[in-house]
Amino acid sequence: MDRSAGSRPIPGNHVSLLFDGPEIYPAMLGLIAAAKRWIHLDSYIIRGDATGRLFRDALVERARAGVPVRIVTDWLGSLTTWHSFWHSLTEAGASVRIFNPPNLIHLRGNLVRDHRKLLVVDGETAITGGHCLGNEWAGDSTAGRQPWRDTAAAIKGPAAAAIDHAFAHLWGRMGTALSLDELVSEVALQGDSAVRVVAGEPGSARASRATELLLAGAAERAWITDAYLVAPREIYQSLLDAAREGVDVRVLVPGTSDISNVQNLTRIGYRDLLEAGVRIFEWRGPMLHAKTLVVDARWIRIGSTNLNLSSLLANYEMDILVEDATLAQAMEAQFRRDLDRSVEIRYRDAPSRRRRKPMGAYPLATEPPARHHRPGLRERRSRTAIALWAVVSGARRTVLLQYTTILAGLGVLFLFFPRIMALLFGVLSLWLALAAWFETRVRLES
Repeated sequence: MDRSAGSRPIPGNHVSLLFDGPEIYPAMLGLIAAAKRWIHLDSYIIRGDATGRLFRDALVERARAGVPVRIVTDWLGSLTTWHSFWHSLTEAGASVRIFNPPNLIHLRGNLVRDHRKLLVVDGETAITGGHCLGNEWAGDSTAGRQPWRDTAAAIKGPAAAAIDHAFAHLWGRMGTALSLDELVSEVALQGDSAVRVVAGEPGSARASRATELLLAGAAERAWITDAYLVAPREIYQSLLDAAREGVDVRVLVPGTSDISNVQNLTRIGYRDLLEAGVRIFEWRGPMLHAKTLVVDARWIRIGSTNLNLSSLLANYEMDILVEDATLAQAMEAQFRRDLDRSVEIRYRDAPSRRRRKPMGAYPLATEPPARHHRPGLRERRSRTAIALWAVVSGARRTVLLQYTTILAGLGVLFLFFPRIMALLFGVLSLWLALAAWFETRVRLES
């Protein structure tokens, strides 16, 4: 596991789980308000909405009080955030760096994104998970808008310093690096949890290898929550193998996604998973954005990494891996609560065919009820199973229709505007050739 995750277990941490923005954001704002030495914030998306302004004002107050504030955000993730938002931070004394703005020559580099979500205060306390900073995660009870479903972890102890060093490493790749005086090397022990900090970098595949190892070693159950599940071949095969060997494998994914194309690709892979014995559930609340894994009531993984090629191989990500029975049981309890608001995908090829027995170790009705939770009418209705043919056929039609529309549109343009299309195609070819030539030079020089 040390080699797979690229990290050894760091002992002496206190780890607590945080669920959804209304619980995550107050914890983050409390840490920011208490900061004395520095604040390091890295978030793929920082909106300029009410939630973003709330965090901006808190950071501005600390920066004006003389606390060094350093912020990293991704250019693509925060594309819609106005320049004035960042200007108010820098004017107060905070340092802001935008990760990887577009480059028209080094095209392949544009695929690399900073997808991390972390806050480190004074090098001793950190919060990391799947959440970004925006109204989607905060919700609005007065308007009847529920927050996006997400999970984070608050860490006090030496592992927070390791997360801070990962922030410093990326900060140094974007400009002047931090000195050793601006980082903590030793942190007092705060608890009993050993934490592996899985700092994903492009090409490292650390979270991918760790996930494969956890699935391969699962003896009883492996429960996965993922927002954008399009698993690469190795992880997909690990899911199939574990289920075929009798492991209770459950996958919880969004029922409605903010990226519908990814959801359709996820659904196309349902058939093989169900045939192997994997149980699949679709969330019936607002967007499900969490990225977690709990194995055998022993191991948990929480962070920003989705189980798809972009997250696993091309992005900067941040996850923690903890072997702790108490935390794992709390994560399993949350997973069961999430199932109360989910619908299970059952195996049926067509409406006229006989319904097969649901896959998995237990029927849904025997799930132990979540403590202090009484399902409402909407939740009880959502427990009705959806046939596999309904979701898979719809996903395939949507994907094929998109491809058909694009190809048909290109064909029409080439038929009716051949000169213009030939000119555009020629310019595009020359541009790609120039980019490839520059990429070759960079490779040779390095």
